[in-house]
Amino acid sequence: MLKAYPAGRTRSAVVPMLIYAQDETGDITPELITEVAKRCGVEPLQVDEVVGYYSMLHREPLGKYHVQICTSISCMLVGAEELYDHAKEKLGIGHKGVTPDGKISLEEVECMGACSWAPAVEINYDFHHFVTPQQLDKLIDDLRKAQ
Repeated sequence: MLKAYPAGRTRSAVVPMLIYAQDETGDITPELITEVAKRCGVEPLQVDEVVGYYSMLHREPLGKYHVQICTSISCMLVGAEELYDHAKEKLGIGHKGVTPDGKISLEEVECMGACSWAPAVEINYDFHHFVTPQQLDKLIDDLRKAQ
């Protein structure tokens, strides 16, 4: 990954490296912060600050399937808050919670940039648009059945 950046600009790889590592390990640990800092030529504190700033970086493990529901204004106006409440009830977890089996995590997020297709849901890197509670039930049921 570092080869994609010009010499002296390896600090630009901090965020992509953290996202890649999080996808592999499930969360951002202190050891991971130290390793990314070493590889990018920055101080661990600088990497730790990046982790604290970006909401898509998590210090706690996520579920194998991470369900994000947008509740920004465009999504809210067409039922996203009710959809999010429905997801919490169906999964039995709240914001940034993980099901006891570790399979599914849930997060309420700000704008996904899918305002024209609201309400929007993202599961890992797959987007779902115009999601109804019934569609969300099917998505969650399919995740529970998946390996």
